[in-house]
Amino acid sequence: MTTPSEELQGLFGQLDIYLFDQLLRGRFDRRRRILDAGCGSGRNLPYLLTRGFDVHAIDEDAGAVAATRSLAQRLNVDADVRQGTLASLPWDDASFDAVICSAVLHFVADAGQLRRIVDEMWRVLVPGGLFFARLASSIGIEAHLPRSTGRVRLPDGSDRFVVDRPLLVQTTKALGGTLLDPIKTSVVDEQRSMTTWMMVKGGSWAEAAR
Repeated sequence: MTTPSEELQGLFGQLDIYLFDQLLRGRFDRRRRILDAGCGSGRNLPYLLTRGFDVHAIDEDAGAVAATRSLAQRLNVDADVRQGTLASLPWDDASFDAVICSAVLHFVADAGQLRRIVDEMWRVLVPGGLFFARLASSIGIEAHLPRSTGRVRLPDGSDRFVVDRPLLVQTTKALGGTLLDPIKTSVVDEQRSMTTWMMVKGGSWAEAAR
């Protein structure tokens, strides 16, 4: 007998729970051309691949690319999976309705690299396109860090580039974007913080919510 967890994993794989929330809220109902930027082994893709989305993915790691291609083959679906850098994406302007970037941006070396990558992901989004990112932040653990933005050693021992709320708000404004949701952060036992950054390319909040 299949357990509930086995059934859900068969349907959704290891889908990020915050990305699942966006699917539930209809944010992908009319956004069908998807880029997973920094796809890893494709943990966020099984549902999208098997539900008719036009899925594209990229990662710098050859092993991750091979794993994602193998996933698509096992699911018997087509997916455009490439090896390359997020700072120079091999797609034209306005190619995608949504860009997913989950647990990737905190590996950048500095603020300049962060902005170059975000600019590239923004470039390939259509007007009204959705930007979804999960990344490490200093929000809620400021007292345990030497600074609120930049490369730091987190209390859990990992080295990450962290952002704070002002940086996310300023970057959203500089891009001409709109925050689709309030900036949400999960603090794990004062050891690390993971923030969800949701933007839409242009438009008012009411338009963005559709």
